[in-house]
Amino acid sequence: MNLITISKTRLILHYAEKYLIKESFKPLKSYLKYRKVNLTTMSKIRSGHLFSLIKSMRKSEKRYFKLINGGKDDSSTKYLKLFNEIDRLPDFDEERILKRNQWISRSQFSNLKAHLYKKILQSLKDYTLAANDDISIRENIDYIQLLFDRSLYQQSWQLLQKVKKALQKGDNLELHLEVLKWEKNLLPYSIGKNNQDRVQQIVHESNQVNDRITRINLLTNLSVELNAIYLRTGYLRSKGDFEYINAIFSTRLPDWNEGDLSLREKLSWFEIHLSYYSFIQDFENTHAFAKKWVELYEEIPNSSYHFEMYLRGLNHLLNSQARLIKFDEFIKTHRKLRSLANHRLVHLNENIRIRLFKYIYAHQFNGYFMVGDFAKGVALMQKIESKLEGFIGVLDKHSELILFYKIACLYFGNGNYRNALKWLNRIINSDDMDIREDVHSFARIISLITHYELGNQDVMEYYMRSTYRFLRKKEDLHLFQKHILEFIKNLSRGITEKQLVERFKGLRKELLPISESEYDKRAFVYFDIISWLESKIQSRNVGEIVKEKAMKVLQQHTKRKSGLIPAFS
Repeated sequence: MNLITISKTRLILHYAEKYLIKESFKPLKSYLKYRKVNLTTMSKIRSGHLFSLIKSMRKSEKRYFKLINGGKDDSSTKYLKLFNEIDRLPDFDEERILKRNQWISRSQFSNLKAHLYKKILQSLKDYTLAANDDISIRENIDYIQLLFDRSLYQQSWQLLQKVKKALQKGDNLELHLEVLKWEKNLLPYSIGKNNQDRVQQIVHESNQVNDRITRINLLTNLSVELNAIYLRTGYLRSKGDFEYINAIFSTRLPDWNEGDLSLREKLSWFEIHLSYYSFIQDFENTHAFAKKWVELYEEIPNSSYHFEMYLRGLNHLLNSQARLIKFDEFIKTHRKLRSLANHRLVHLNENIRIRLFKYIYAHQFNGYFMVGDFAKGVALMQKIESKLEGFIGVLDKHSELILFYKIACLYFGNGNYRNALKWLNRIINSDDMDIREDVHSFARIISLITHYELGNQDVMEYYMRSTYRFLRKKEDLHLFQKHILEFIKNLSRGITEKQLVERFKGLRKELLPISESEYDKRAFVYFDIISWLESKIQSRNVGEIVKEKAMKVLQQHTKRKSGLIPAFS
């Protein structure tokens, strides 16, 4: 092995570990400072929409609400009193509110909450007008309607011209079409010089916008359909799955030239290709389209308008870089993602903050997975776990599931089997088994292996039968699963250590060809069982095995960049 190559690779690993540790806690601190609430209660508030809405408000938004609702009439006083009472509570408890506030009658409580909820939404809309162009445009369209109904056509027309200028900042076609509708409505009341030219221009512009909306609808419908299948099943399981997905992709994707597409059309185009290539585990093409997505955003002059799409693009890019072990690229992209938390030109609303927080930490863990440093990942997890619980409460179910799985694998890789089992059980006991059936299936497989590691022989048979039933029900009992289940079923404490090692070697020999199989290889994306088997055969920690493999991959990448070996050897 070339000493220069080894030194460079060690330097990359050292730099990566230093970076991951140094930057671990910044997003959590930033997020907690922003929310200023006890996040451990967030998972309990789904039943109280009013409570969760109030808790999502920033201090400045609460001040604004109190300011505009600080009237002297009795109704305003009631709203504010209820608002302050709910704001003080650590969790939503109707009985406690009624008991502490005798002025609220039980019969009126429901209506009072509904009115308060509506007033808060109105307040938030007014507060965000300056920062959200779409909300401002919609409000102005409502004003145009009001002026038109009063026969104030000239004022309507003047406001319409103002709205048209505001539309140019973004790319909201639906609002553009609404504005064109009003331009047609007002045309008979503003007849002047060159009126015929104006008519032709409006007709031409309407046709263009309609055509674009039609194209985008076609693309987004296909994208949503592919994404829905992925959220249910995950990666392809069989040739039948491939033929089904390929038929959707090849027959319904229009034969368009990518260079002729508008910005929104390109984003949808990239998303469809990303979904398809992710399905078939073609991570090179996934990486190529994710890179296009990110580069497209960075070329946009008014980039703040599509900021959420940019975050999604970076997330896709980081996922593909992690799959392909493009570690140096991963570090650069991750740093770029983190820097967005302090972006001064973009209004970081709650949705964007949650996305940033989710992506930053998910890929923080991915960084540790890539270098096989489970110990540092677990150390980070243990420091943030109590506060992370609150954050989990505001995640969507799919993100929650993936996070649980990553954390479980992190603990498993470090040999913390009881903690791994705790997070696996949160997946297994979930009510949402129709979301990512593949993750549910492999969580059960890893759970069996974890019980074996813990020596829980008394429950192995029960969990084995339960896993068989689940896999059959989900039609996910494929070659990989059959080998694992048969292996675990035949494990017995009655065999010698030497015989046990031979069985581990036998299973490894059976699984290696499957890892190259077109469809069954998906199993090795979820869990590196080959490294686990090698750790048992060599009596070593699985983290050491994974780390050695990561080192070899990084050495290969370093050699290619140094010109020491051909790029495609």
